[in-house]
Amino acid sequence: MPPVHSPSPPPPFDPELAAVLEPAGDTVPPGLTPDEIPTARRGASKELAELFDVTMGGAFEAEERAVPGPGGAPDVSLLICRPVAAPAAPLPVIYHVHGGGMILGHNRAGVEAPLDWARELGAVVVSVEYRLAPEHPHPAPVEDVYAGLVWTAGHAEEIGGDPDRIVLAGASAGGGLTAALALLLRDREGPPVIGQLLMYPMLDDRNDTVSSHQMAGVGVWDRTANDTAWTALLGDRRGGPGVSPYAAPARATDLSGLPPAFLDVGSAETFRDEVVAYASRIWGCGGVAELHVWPGGFHGFDGLVPRASLSRAARAARLAWLRRLLAG
Repeated sequence: MPPVHSPSPPPPFDPELAAVLEPAGDTVPPGLTPDEIPTARRGASKELAELFDVTMGGAFEAEERAVPGPGGAPDVSLLICRPVAAPAAPLPVIYHVHGGGMILGHNRAGVEAPLDWARELGAVVVSVEYRLAPEHPHPAPVEDVYAGLVWTAGHAEEIGGDPDRIVLAGASAGGGLTAALALLLRDREGPPVIGQLLMYPMLDDRNDTVSSHQMAGVGVWDRTANDTAWTALLGDRRGGPGVSPYAAPARATDLSGLPPAFLDVGSAETFRDEVVAYASRIWGCGGVAELHVWPGGFHGFDGLVPRASLSRAARAARLAWLRRLLAG
């Protein structure tokens, strides 16, 4: 797409969301520059230390397990959460990839959503920790995610899961890595998965859509933050020719042969247009995708304002898709 020099005004935020975002503007700024990554990581670490109980009040038994990483790389840490009151039959597995712009995060970040699904549906959750950029640029993050999935599929029965019912899920950068993982599994003929749930995924390093320009300096995670994150992952290659689709899935020339996808995104966020385009290209290749564009939603709105009507609708749509997927 050619550069957009005069973007139109951004779409309005949902009033219920805006009422929370505006007072939070100082603590949730839209931009992030490279020199701010260490500070952002310290803040994220503090938040992680205060996260809720991953056993969900005893509903799950949780363990951290180190499993083999990519060849020549360190082990990968998996957070494995199994329902305590699980039936004898193997359960579906939700393989979760955390967000954080490829530069922040931990396998407990964002895991509350898949645990909520697992409690409703009866499933095992496996959340993978991957090496972060810029210290570990592409392909380190996606290769860690792939290695964790290969172990999970090979040991599914050991953890109470069904290797034939694995669903991939991730939000933001985790959504981008989830999409990349689906491409890798297809191209390497890796373990089969039955679906990919992509919540406002980070897909395109070029960062040059209408929505990315509309939302510059506005909302949560704008063009500056996006440039910072993609540059951390790709360095000077960001936005140039030859970027791997396993780094930026929007670069893939063929989206056929992928597992059914659920994609959602806010209408008032940087990633809107790349997510809509990705869904359209899946359909164009004869694939299966369900797309939701939440009107007035900013990036990560359902996490920041969980009680808003739009947030409840988004969570309900994801759960309904998973329920239908697992029902076959």
